[in-house]
Amino acid sequence: MTLPCPKAHLPPLSSTRSFEKHLLRTGFCMRASFVTGRRFHNTQAQSAKRSSWTHPVYTQSEVLSVQAAHRNAKDWPDKLALGTVRLLRWCMDCVTGYHTSHKTNAEPTRLSTYQMTEEKWIKRFVFLESVAGVPGMVAAMLRHLKSLRRMRRDYGWIETLLEEAYNERMHLLTFLKLSKPGPSMHFMVLSAQCVFFTGFSIAYILSPRICHRFVGYLEEEAVITYTKAIQELDNGNLPLWSNMQAPPMAVKYWQMPEGHRCMRSLLLHVRADEANHRDVNHTLGSLDQDRDPNPFSAKFRAKVEEARRPLPASVKAN
Repeated sequence: MTLPCPKAHLPPLSSTRSFEKHLLRTGFCMRASFVTGRRFHNTQAQSAKRSSWTHPVYTQSEVLSVQAAHRNAKDWPDKLALGTVRLLRWCMDCVTGYHTSHKTNAEPTRLSTYQMTEEKWIKRFVFLESVAGVPGMVAAMLRHLKSLRRMRRDYGWIETLLEEAYNERMHLLTFLKLSKPGPSMHFMVLSAQCVFFTGFSIAYILSPRICHRFVGYLEEEAVITYTKAIQELDNGNLPLWSNMQAPPMAVKYWQMPEGHRCMRSLLLHVRADEANHRDVNHTLGSLDQDRDPNPFSAKFRAKVEEARRPLPASVKAN
């Protein structure tokens, strides 16, 4: 049973906003249903304390064992996906000022231009993650609509794709804690998102298989990018990151253990995520897009684990 708020403490109902602020300030009726004008509001709902996608805890051996890998293009859809990724990689290198050439006989001015500083790496990470967060959401949205339209199950694909999009967005939010992009970066991200969202949506409607292969190749490039950043950090070329600690939100999200919460550990965890997305999308790109279940869904993994359990002695005897 809910108790009404005492009228003596209520401000005039001419301002709904001030009325709601008054309730929050005084602590009155936090579990009561109250009226503002003619609309009823219920405040009994409790906010979630944990994320819907709790990140699995990586061991040190898992994050250190990640390596760059490449899947050879076997047919024309694979070659089309790979060629598109290489074109986008070249465009992103131009936008973020990335260059891999460090010749010893080059002029000092060119060396300083080509050298990747902490600021340039963050700029590249932000642009990369803002693009990488689009495919999972687009694919999940289109598969969701397709499931509704055909009135049939999706067999676990939507869950994994949404989790991927959420994970990429967490990468972006983490790097935004380290540096705030300027107006030019905001404009580039907005422009890239408009073009990429539209293009990827059309492409996924035409051929989901090619799109998953495209994301797999894109994640291969992401693993290479983070591997090179870790190598630069280990070589002492990024001194500002040598003693920097990971943002608190990153420590909480990846559940990073004590003693492994530095910038290098953060890059290792992000790289492990990208390697996982690489393998997942290459696998999804090899499946029947309409009939095969998602082998990475929670229900499918539970069934596999159940099938691997040894049979009871009574069953074996029969």
